[in-house]
Amino acid sequence: MRTRIGTRLILGAGLATALVIGGMSVTVLRSHTAQLLAERTRSADQLSETIKSATHFDMLENRRENLHRQIRGVGGLQDEGIRKVRVFNKEGRIMFSSASEEIGTSLDPRGEACYACHAEGRPLERLDIQARARTFRAADGTRVLGVINPIPNEASCSTAACHAHNAKQSLLGVLDVNVSLAEVDREIAHSRLVITASAVLAILAGSSMLWWLNRRLVVRPVAALVEGTRRVMEGDLGVTIPVSGRHELGVLARAFNEMTQTLADTQRQLTQADKLASVGRLAAGVAHEINNPLTGVLSYASLLRKRMEHDVPACEDLDVIVRETVRCRGIIRELLDFARPAAPARKPMDLNEVVRRSVSVVMTQLSLNQVNLSLDLTADLPQVQADPNQIQQVVVNLLLNAADAIGADGGQIRAITRSGASNAIEFLLEDSGRGISAEDLPRIFEPFFTTKGNHGTGLGLAVSWGIVEAHGGSLEVQSQPGQGTCFTLRLPTVIGTDGGTPNIPTLT
Repeated sequence: MRTRIGTRLILGAGLATALVIGGMSVTVLRSHTAQLLAERTRSADQLSETIKSATHFDMLENRRENLHRQIRGVGGLQDEGIRKVRVFNKEGRIMFSSASEEIGTSLDPRGEACYACHAEGRPLERLDIQARARTFRAADGTRVLGVINPIPNEASCSTAACHAHNAKQSLLGVLDVNVSLAEVDREIAHSRLVITASAVLAILAGSSMLWWLNRRLVVRPVAALVEGTRRVMEGDLGVTIPVSGRHELGVLARAFNEMTQTLADTQRQLTQADKLASVGRLAAGVAHEINNPLTGVLSYASLLRKRMEHDVPACEDLDVIVRETVRCRGIIRELLDFARPAAPARKPMDLNEVVRRSVSVVMTQLSLNQVNLSLDLTADLPQVQADPNQIQQVVVNLLLNAADAIGADGGQIRAITRSGASNAIEFLLEDSGRGISAEDLPRIFEPFFTTKGNHGTGLGLAVSWGIVEAHGGSLEVQSQPGQGTCFTLRLPTVIGTDGGTPNIPTLT
């Protein structure tokens, strides 16, 4: 049977909590019991001192009837919890008692009332209150507290004219007071009930809190991770897990999201690369088959055009044939460039210088379109190993696309260079054009996809993407319809040993 980690945590923490609370409850209950018993013992000892003081004069005068009457009177206070009061001499013979039937009987020196004084074989004269107290059960089953109080042979007793005691006799007898512990036991039982109930409630509250925390901090995040992993296994790399907190599961969720994002980017790049490779192979074959017939058509059309007079009506038709054939050859040349891109001729390159040269190439067209171009180039950028001509081709293509997006009404273009993260430099191109719709955004790097109608071949961005990938960099786009577009060209300052795309680090 599979046991969930949350269940184990709750059981373990609940058991530990129960042990701690149970131990504290037992300690508190024992302390409270000892305190109640100590208070009852002090009360009984004070009562015995009061009885000694009240009977002292009758003892000096040897008024036995008065002593009997007082002891019976005190012993009869059952409502006050007094069970018995008695006085026995040093030999253990009961001289006075509130229970008349035991007067004259003797106690066993080993019994509970005599044990404290005779524990070491000889009577002790001075004992602390705890040593003089004892508890036992009466015949009716109730607990009783007995406190003995030694009656010393004071000078007034040894010199009394009526019944002089031997001055060498230090102890005359013992006053034994028995009080009921029924009230104390009821208080202890009530305290035990309250403490036990409080402990149970505390354990339940703690367990409930542990359950809630486990559900919130463990079960739900783990369930989200399991569901996310299942969806990734099914091929859904767009899944993200909500991240909350900075604890370990939050860190794991962030790592999972970063992993899926990296996998999605890698899959997108691989899909794009595979698509470009497939289209490239097709384009190479088609371009080769079409280029030869087009060359013949262009040659014969140009020859016929030269042989005809300028005022012949067919001259205009031949001019159209020549012009469109030249345009087709240009498209085929682009197809061949796309299908068989040249390997980058790497050398140290200053990105700012490449941007400036690219701007000079397109400045005339930007001026005609009333485009205001601003440069924000970071000085002292690190150089990169790249092909300046190919990177310039990419920058020029991005500038021309930005100008086309703005149109003839004019607008703003901002070119930015800066240092990026992870040993990279970046070129950002922002325009105030019409933007790209959400439907078109994922397709703009696909070959032959264009939003320019008959004015574009749809190969510019695909070729640019291939060039950047060959340099181990990335080309990204962000756009909102009506809010312009931002392209980000990122080039690594550290190139892999194979001169291609750096290895993607493995997530651990």
